[in-house]
Amino acid sequence: MHDTLKLDEVVEFAENPEPRCPCVLLLDTSGSMQGVAIDALNEGLVSFRDELTKNSLAARRVEVAIITFDSHINVVQDFVTADQFSPPMLTAQGLTTMGAGIHKALDLIQDRKTQYRNNGIAYYRPWVFMITDGEPQGEFEDVVEQASRRLQVDETNKRVAFFTVGVENANMTRLSQIAVRTPLRLQGLNFVEMFVWLSASMSTVSHSKVDEQVALPPIGWGSV
Repeated sequence: MHDTLKLDEVVEFAENPEPRCPCVLLLDTSGSMQGVAIDALNEGLVSFRDELTKNSLAARRVEVAIITFDSHINVVQDFVTADQFSPPMLTAQGLTTMGAGIHKALDLIQDRKTQYRNNGIAYYRPWVFMITDGEPQGEFEDVVEQASRRLQVDETNKRVAFFTVGVENANMTRLSQIAVRTPLRLQGLNFVEMFVWLSASMSTVSHSKVDEQVALPPIGWGSV
């Protein structure tokens, strides 16, 4: 197995052998997010980094990756620990290829888990946090259906915890058909509050034992 190890991985995990809490932010950057929504989201990402790095253990255990979906899927940030995370400045344009985005998030997690296992690193159940103001648009329906089925299998087998947050005019009915967990509706553009909650949740998880059930802080920023 060892001949497949990549040197940069070996160095990365040797320097920080802590168990990892992977968190993928799957972000809608379609045209309807333009203006105040994308500005608030960018501000939220900064607060996410700031909150996580206040906690020295979470800073070394929580890993952040960012995937955006519009007319294209972009891995804006591959997995890095919070202390290495530099929030991007996102812009919004194009359609909403959500199904392809979900597939990409699950692929990224699968690859990262392989890297953890190859390097003997323990990990917590990965989180995906999808934020959207709409519904899938600009891709074939079967892509969305496949992504939804794959998500259900991964949730059932505890391979992922997938959270959906609907912003403003998001189609909550459609989102609840795609995701397993009931989508949350963001109140206004409370991205900062939401990311502070997410950071607190990831910190709580990172201080627990791997596979331990933890109680998450109450959600003040959204409603079911």
